[in-house]
Amino acid sequence: MTRPPFSEIKSFPEFSKYYWYREELQQICKQLGIDASGMKAELNRNIEEYFKGNLIRPKSTPSGKSCTNRAHSAADDVPLTLNTPLLACNFRFSQRFRAFFSAQTGVARFKFNTDMVATAKKVRETGDTSFTLGDLLDVFYGKKTYAKYDNSCLQWNKFVKDFCADPQAAQFSDKLKAAAILWREVRNSTREKVYKTELLKEFAHLM
Repeated sequence: MTRPPFSEIKSFPEFSKYYWYREELQQICKQLGIDASGMKAELNRNIEEYFKGNLIRPKSTPSGKSCTNRAHSAADDVPLTLNTPLLACNFRFSQRFRAFFSAQTGVARFKFNTDMVATAKKVRETGDTSFTLGDLLDVFYGKKTYAKYDNSCLQWNKFVKDFCADPQAAQFSDKLKAAAILWREVRNSTREKVYKTELLKEFAHLM
């Protein structure tokens, strides 16, 4: 089944049968006049609410450039401790905070995991002033769950990886192009978004 344009889709269950890129979801939300910010899970939720008749309007952003700059400057001077709220220290994925978590964990080359990224984003969007750097450390260790990263955006990467690992794919000199052809067919259908060797035979006429 070929994926129809969004304008022809009549329900959220029908919409959910198909794969949509984050950029496509954002464009749909903008066309509908609803909030187009956030990750795929949030965009999907906004569209689900739209089908229910609930319009989630775009979030307003504060105006006044000079005021914003002063807030950032002051926050950058806030000492970092486990009790420091993320919003109070203008948390971002920078070297300053990487060094802080490196000292806390003993990991020399500290990297923020995907759930930390999703959590920090949710904290900013909800304005949660109680969430601290210590709480974010608990997310890193898996002791606390606040927001989960939307792993569906990794489906394409896994599809390509599995395709390239298939001995049957060795016949293609441009594996990425071949995988993209198969992915397009899978993405625009209601089938499971995974690579299977059977796809090579099914879509041999397109390769």
